[in-house]
Amino acid sequence: MCTRTLGDLGARVIKVENPAGGDFTRDFDDVVNGLAAHFVWVNRGKESVTLDLKSAAGMTVLHRLLDRADVLVSNLAPGTTARLGIAPAEVATRHPDLVVAEIDGYGAGGPLSGKRAYDLLVQAESGACAVTGHPGAPAKPGPPMADVCSGLYAALSILALLRSKGSGRSVSVSMFDTMTELMGYPLAVARHTGVDQQPVGMGSPAVAPYGAYRTADAQTVVLGTTNDREWQRLACDVLQRPDLAADRRFRTNPGRVVHRAILDAEIHAWCEQHDLAQVQAAADAAGIGNSRFNTPGDVVAHPHLAARNRWRRINTPSGPVPALLPPPIISGYEAPMGAVPGLGEHTDAVLTELGFDKEEIAALRGQGAIGQRLPDLRRRGRPVGDNQGAGAEAGPDADRLGL
Repeated sequence: MCTRTLGDLGARVIKVENPAGGDFTRDFDDVVNGLAAHFVWVNRGKESVTLDLKSAAGMTVLHRLLDRADVLVSNLAPGTTARLGIAPAEVATRHPDLVVAEIDGYGAGGPLSGKRAYDLLVQAESGACAVTGHPGAPAKPGPPMADVCSGLYAALSILALLRSKGSGRSVSVSMFDTMTELMGYPLAVARHTGVDQQPVGMGSPAVAPYGAYRTADAQTVVLGTTNDREWQRLACDVLQRPDLAADRRFRTNPGRVVHRAILDAEIHAWCEQHDLAQVQAAADAAGIGNSRFNTPGDVVAHPHLAARNRWRRINTPSGPVPALLPPPIISGYEAPMGAVPGLGEHTDAVLTELGFDKEEIAALRGQGAIGQRLPDLRRRGRPVGDNQGAGAEAGPDADRLGL
C-alpha cells in the first residue's frame, strides 16, 4: 500500500520480484479473472522486474537501478536487507541521495524483532483483536489494518524525507508500532483504570447508544449518538420517548454506557416497528448520524460511489477490471490508475533503460539473474511463508510527485 499510494500520487514504481514466483500474494486466489484480488488491489500502476537478489548479477542490476532511483522501499523477512547488503546504513554509503524505507513486523531492538509478522499476527499481538467482536469471542478487524496503515505511515514519512536535505535519509515503520498507535484509546483506558474494555460488536465501549438495530423490513440500521445533545434528540424526536430523555440514568454518557443494554432494548423495539427508510428519515430530520449496514456486494453497487463516478477500469494481464479511485480528491489532478503488471513484464524494458543491451540481458537471463521473458510466471502452491522478493520496490522519478 505504501508504494501504491505513492504511485497514485504520480511516482513511477518499479516492483522487484523473485523470478521463481514473485510476490506471494499473486497466488492468494484467482477470483479476478484468474488473478488474486489482494494483488490486483495494491499493485496497479507498478512495473514488475524480476531479479534474483541472491545472485551477484542480480544485485548488480539492483544497484544500477538504485543509482537512478529516489526511494527504496522494502518489506522483507527480518534480517533480509542486511543479508543482501541493502540495509539503510549500507545503502547510504553507496547511494547517499537515496531515501530508504523499511517496513517490518516488530521493529528493531526488542524480543519480537526476529519474528515473521503478518496482519492477523500483529493485530492479535497489539490487542486489536481483543477489542473487536464480543466478550469471549474476539475477532480480527476485517480490513488488513496493520498492513495498510503501516504502508500509509511509510508513504507519509517518505514524502517528508524527500523534502529534507542530506544523505542517509531512512525511515523504519513497524506494523506493531502502527497498531499500538491505533490502539491509543483502549491502551489509555487500560493503563489509567486497570480495566480492559470489552468489545461490544457493532458498537463502541466509549459511547451509548451507538450500534446496529434490525428494522421492520429485515434491514439493519446503524445509529450513533456521541454527546448528550444528540441523545436528547434521539430520545425525544426519533423515539418519541421524553421519559427516556428525562431519566437520570441516561442523562450523561457514562450513565448511558453503564445502562447500554436497557437503551439498546428500547431502540431495538422501536426500529423493529419501522422500515429502514422510515428510521433513516427520522434520524436525518433529528440530526442523528445513521447508516445502512451493507455487505461488500452491496457496496460494489453502492449508488453513492456511482453518483460520484468513483469507479475506473484498469488493465491487468487478464483484461480490464473495475477499480476504485484512491481517496484523495486533488484539485486539477486525477490518479493515473495504471495497469496491474504480469510477473517480470517490464524486466527487459527497464534493463534497457538502465543501459543493458540485448546480449547482456540474454546473458543475465541465462544465469538465472532475471526471469524468463513471459508476461506472467505465477506459480500455484508456493508456501505463503516464502517472502523472498515480495516487497522490495524502488521508486524512480519521484519528481513526478510534485516535490
